[in-house]
Amino acid sequence: MVFKIDNSTKVGNDQIKILYPGKAMGSNDTGFATIGRIDQASLNPGTFIAMHPHVNDEILSYFRTGKVKHTDSKGFSEYITPARLMLMKAGNSFFHEEKILDDSDVLEGLQIFIRPKQKDLIPEVQFYDLPSVYSKNTWRLLAAPTNDSPLQLSSETWIYDIQITAGKQIEIPALPKKELTLLVYVFQGKAMVNNSITLNKGESILIKEEHNIIIHSTQSEMVLFATDEQSSYFDGGMYSGNQNKN
Repeated sequence: MVFKIDNSTKVGNDQIKILYPGKAMGSNDTGFATIGRIDQASLNPGTFIAMHPHVNDEILSYFRTGKVKHTDSKGFSEYITPARLMLMKAGNSFFHEEKILDDSDVLEGLQIFIRPKQKDLIPEVQFYDLPSVYSKNTWRLLAAPTNDSPLQLSSETWIYDIQITAGKQIEIPALPKKELTLLVYVFQGKAMVNNSITLNKGESILIKEEHNIIIHSTQSEMVLFATDEQSSYFDGGMYSGNQNKN
């Protein structure tokens, strides 16, 4: 199965556009397996998001431009940039605030809400410094449920990124498990899948039980999600959970 998710399925505003992948597919669950939701943000310098809670969400901040100061309820402060990723594992309860620096560029990036393996895990925050901002024409692992991953998720979820230069042909990377379901999200640019499906900025494609996937690009940046639909996960998180339950 190959299913295109276009921009018409998103909710939000000009600053934050929200994809609920399950809702886009007509499911009663707004998320899809361990993938709760994906926010694509475009925020001006000086934007301040006041202290707010997260409960049972695992949130990857993946920013391609801009600089953000993160401060949390544990009194910890750190900066998030295109070269420095943050994974916030909220667990049973966690509060934080975000400020886009006044001298920053406009922030463009994703906040990715992944469902935890189980309810009420111990909260923690992880950071990872990328060797380079972009991974040109090679899929790069960012987060996974293994200790040797740059960032460690609790559920059976793998996240990769890539920048594809014009005219290149890219295949899906070798995956750690069979029968994973994939979601390929176009963060910037435009791409063609199997010479038949066009994906513009902000659009995505769900791939299940398909093995010969070829992506052609006119210059694009993509994030790939792999999820094990049969694995354990908690779908009651504040933002990552099934919003139809609320």
